[in-house]
Amino acid sequence: MTALSDYQRLESGGIWRSDSDAQRRDVNVSFGDATLVISDQNNRPIAHWSLPAVERLNVGKRPAVFSPDGTDEETLEIEDDTMIDALEKVRKTVARRRPRPGRLRALSVAFSLGCVALLGMFWLPNAAVTHTVSVVPEVKRVEIGETLFENMTRITGPACRSGFALQALEQLRQRLIPTVPVRKFVVVASGVETVMSLPGNLIVLNAGLIEDHEDPAVVAGYVLTAQTAQTEEQKLRSLLEKSGLRNTFRLLTTGAIPDEALSAYSEILVTEDTPEPNTETVLSNFKSAEISATPYAYARDISGETTLDLIEADPYSTASPNPILTDEQWLQLQNICGS
Repeated sequence: MTALSDYQRLESGGIWRSDSDAQRRDVNVSFGDATLVISDQNNRPIAHWSLPAVERLNVGKRPAVFSPDGTDEETLEIEDDTMIDALEKVRKTVARRRPRPGRLRALSVAFSLGCVALLGMFWLPNAAVTHTVSVVPEVKRVEIGETLFENMTRITGPACRSGFALQALEQLRQRLIPTVPVRKFVVVASGVETVMSLPGNLIVLNAGLIEDHEDPAVVAGYVLTAQTAQTEEQKLRSLLEKSGLRNTFRLLTTGAIPDEALSAYSEILVTEDTPEPNTETVLSNFKSAEISATPYAYARDISGETTLDLIEADPYSTASPNPILTDEQWLQLQNICGS
């Protein structure tokens, strides 16, 4: 050690006291191997202090008072400025180079906590959502869907229920069941741009899709597309991801989501865009349901330019081979929001 080597021949006098009740005595002070050696007047060592443990009790004052353990029981007074400066430098050098297991432990703890934090931040939310989605029963999904719709009625108004139109609406639902598992249709006058698919296989239709088109294949096409865009699992996942980890755990542990969380999500639903599904999958559903895709394609884009793939690959380009509704049922359904 360079600092210690520089001062190994340095000696000075001092006044030493072995404890608070002992008599003070003159001593010689010198450096040993990482120790401060205190000797009597005959140069016989009477004490060895570990340099890293030495502390100064009166910083900035003279004579300097040192202690081997930071207490004022055993003390050493030194007036020699050279020895004082040397002692300060050497003990700090020794202390700095001494192994510090506590620092390594602190770094290990900090690293572990960091890993846990990263795990909680990135892995836990996704894992919690995935697990919750996989265990929520159908009856709970139905309940969530119904509650979401009830909250949406503040914006959309109540479901339309005019005359015989509900029977025609049920007939439309049953017509699509073999292809798309729809539990319930509801029609609203506003607030939903076209079709919204809620958890529990609840489909919310804008009345304009029915009132403004002559072919029921248009509304059927919107339903098929909306159901293709998101599976039941994806609809519930979207709700949980936007509701937060806390509400995800509440659903998992108590089987309930707070009303305020569902209310907030219902407002998001009526403003966000519906995901665009894969065209091939959509056309496959049209084929399975025996419904022409062309009326739906032109309803989306009257020019047909942006929906050309649907028109050209329409499995039933002339017309739906199986009637979706009778003319009478369609006329009844078009009056569902009437007086």
